[in-house]
Amino acid sequence: MTIATAPSRPLIADWRDFYALTKPGVMRLVVFTGLAGMLVAPAALDPVLGFAAILAIALGHGAAAALNQWHESDIDALMKRTAGRPIPAGRMDRDAALHFGVGLGVFSVVLMGVAANWLAAACLAAAILFYVLVYTVWLKRRTPQNIVIGGAAGAFPPLIGWVAATGGVSALPLLLFALIFVWTPPHFWALSLFINSDYARAGVPMMTVVAGPQATRRLILGYSLLLAVVAIAPWAFGLTGAIYGVTAAALSAVFVGLAIAIARNPATEPAQMRPEKRLFAFSILYLFALFGALVLDAWLAA
Repeated sequence: MTIATAPSRPLIADWRDFYALTKPGVMRLVVFTGLAGMLVAPAALDPVLGFAAILAIALGHGAAAALNQWHESDIDALMKRTAGRPIPAGRMDRDAALHFGVGLGVFSVVLMGVAANWLAAACLAAAILFYVLVYTVWLKRRTPQNIVIGGAAGAFPPLIGWVAATGGVSALPLLLFALIFVWTPPHFWALSLFINSDYARAGVPMMTVVAGPQATRRLILGYSLLLAVVAIAPWAFGLTGAIYGVTAAALSAVFVGLAIAIARNPATEPAQMRPEKRLFAFSILYLFALFGALVLDAWLAA
């Protein structure tokens, strides 16, 4: 005699879960830096096409974020910071996230190609694939250099914005790419210092887990010094005006000051890691303010 069991009901996610898959908090910075790259370019897109290109950047980011959560749902379930995401929280199945991410990614690339040009579309496709295949699938669980190398994925938006407007690449967008690339490790390592137990529990080889907090603090200082150099470089090479240059110098001085405070902080408990939390919060403001100054500088020079 067999006992009939009720078939399992498929998970039905609502729009808020799909929206959460796109990591909207991060998306704001992605869109802003992409828009800045477009606005400082020496060519202008039609406003409607420009809006479509920025929408494509936003959707491309959302696609990469969804595919990241599809692949990492197992470790997300082990971390307090990510356990509430749609898949580990049980509000969405993995297949739904996979289909959503792939569909959104394809649509974003096609939209960019139609609205702007196919070189910009290729750059957007490269950013999505780099984040998903290189960072998420290959690096994240294998090496403490995951953030260092994987940071290239988040550095694409200003380059994509520039290429969307001009159809080509020049020195300034490459320096902006380098700026975000160098900014990513100290920004993310500051966060990882006060959620290190999460990464250790999930078995993710973050620098704080593999090398330890003190070595990571020294690395944050080293990258912050390099970041100051890269941030000032566009002004030093005559690619921007004084507004950007002075802003970059002032903000970078604060960034390095916070990094020095972190390097001197022997704390191991999250509650005592005030310099780390201040740097993490300031690093977001740093990028918004720097790219805002870049746009203001270009407008006043026009």
